[in-house]
Formats: sequence, C-alpha cells, structure tokens
Amino acid sequence: MKRLLLISLFALTTLTAPAAAADKITVILDWFVNPDHGPLYVALERGEFDKRGLEVELIAPADPNDPPKLVAAGRADLAISYQPQLHLQVAQGLPLARIGTLVATPLNSLVVLADGPVKSIADLKGRKVGFSVGGFENALLGAMLSRHDLSLDDVELVNVNFSLSPSLMSGQVDAVIGAFRNFELNQMDIVGRPGRAFYLEEEGVPAYDELIIVAKNDRLAEPAFAAFLEAIEAGTQFMINRPDEAWALFIKGRKELDDDLNRRAWRDTLPRFALRPAALDPGRYARFAVFLKDRGLIENIVPVESYAVEVR
Repeated sequence: MKRLLLISLFALTTLTAPAAAADKITVILDWFVNPDHGPLYVALERGEFDKRGLEVELIAPADPNDPPKLVAAGRADLAISYQPQLHLQVAQGLPLARIGTLVATPLNSLVVLADGPVKSIADLKGRKVGFSVGGFENALLGAMLSRHDLSLDDVELVNVNFSLSPSLMSGQVDAVIGAFRNFELNQMDIVGRPGRAFYLEEEGVPAYDELIIVAKNDRLAEPAFAAFLEAIEAGTQFMINRPDEAWALFIKGRKELDDDLNRRAWRDTLPRFALRPAALDPGRYARFAVFLKDRGLIENIVPVESYAVEVR
C-alpha cells in the first residue's frame, strides 16, 4: 500500500511540476544568412537545440563588424566570427574567446579571370589588386607575393568596397584578394566569366579556421554553450549524411536562398564544415598568431588558452 502511494505521489508530482525553462541563447551571425551557416539552421530545423533545452535565436547583423563587439559588451551570447579577426580583436583588448569552429578551412582566396593575363601570382607585377578589408587582406596578399619575389610595392591596391567579383569582371582590377572560394568563383561562373583561385594556404599563409563561434571570456563555463556545440555537431553530421534533405531544411522558410548560387555554395562548403565543432587545434592558433606578428598586425603573442578554449 505504501509503495502504491509513493508511486502515485511521484506521478502526481511529475505531472504537475512546471517544465524547466529553456536556456536562451542569442547568436549574431557574421553576415546575411548563407550556406556558411548551414549547421546552425539544420540544427534549428531538426530540433537539436530543443532536445538540449536550448532556445536559440539566430540574428543577421545590421553591420558585419558588430557581432564580436556585441558579445564583448554583453549584448549577445555568441557571435559567428573569423579566426584572423579574433587575434586582432584580442590584441585590441576585447574580452573574447573562441569556443567552437563552424568552417574549419580558409575560404579566402586571391582570384583572377580564368581567361585573363594573370596565370601565376608572379604575373601580378605592375597590376591592380582589389581588396575590401585593409590590413589583414593586405597582409595575406603580401605573404603570397613574397613567395614569388614580389611585394605590395609591386602592385597597385584598389579598395573596391566589397564589390569583388564585379570589379574583376569589369576590368577595374586584375585580381581580388578576399574572395570566398565557395561564393565568388561560383558567382563568376554563373554569369559566364569563370575565375581562377590562388589558395592562400598553398602560398605561404598558415591554414586557419574561417568561421568560428566566440563568447565573452568570463562566460566560458556555462553548460548551455557545450550543449549548443553538441547541437551544431548533430546538425553537421546530418548534413554530411543527407545533404539533399539538409538543403531542404536550410531553405525552409527562406525561399530567397533557393537559387543556383546558394546551391553551388552549399555543395562547395559542405566538406569544409568542422565535424567536431568543439575541438580545438592550439597549434593552428599559435602558428597564425606568429604570422600576424611577423606581418605587423599584432605586437605581442599571448597564450592560446587565453582566447581559444574547448568548452565542456
């Protein structure tokens, strides 16, 4: 009788107890929604966040420079950012740390017209090179040129204000640095002006994580962040196993993304997503810090563990 009473009381308590409130996480994207964010939206549509007690809001920024600043200021929980920028932001004193990786290879590249006069990087001598973001992109270009006995003084730099492929196709410049190999190359091919890419990791620049997830460095122990990364990993696994079904989930409610460019970008980005988003390669961050210091973009090299961690 006592046993039955205890079971009844337990059942009553279970039925009447309020559901645990979901942990709310606001994530500011690095740019407008695109296939680079595939694991986030696949995880969202598959309910991977819900399964882990998370209520996740994904927000495209009004200004792509803002996401890390909003996290550092405590106005957002997480931001999608870039490993190179993290090094620079930490050097500037922003209290940020990498907790996960979204795209685990560089996407940045130097692009020329496939049928143009530039067949090798050495052919850039005396020619115009377009860029969007000064400082870092110039450092990349400088490193690539140095492998071919050239320097930035041997080219004319032109700020094309994010109009990378149009400026190249129109003949305004002979090459562009900062073109994403999964987007600009496809964009140029679609309009019948195919490009050729020179990959920076093959031209003297250390490989790095293109897209990362950053948090404020005094919040790294929060369990919700580890659960968030588990959900991202589940979303990525589904994408790798079932790319067509994952694509359908990605464009669900976002029909503006269902076009040739985004389908091609989806295909080309798929093998570049981090299969273990939480995993950290400290050596990769250490090597890139040395590269930035050698290029004069940071003054000091700080311990990797002060700005890149594995949350558990």
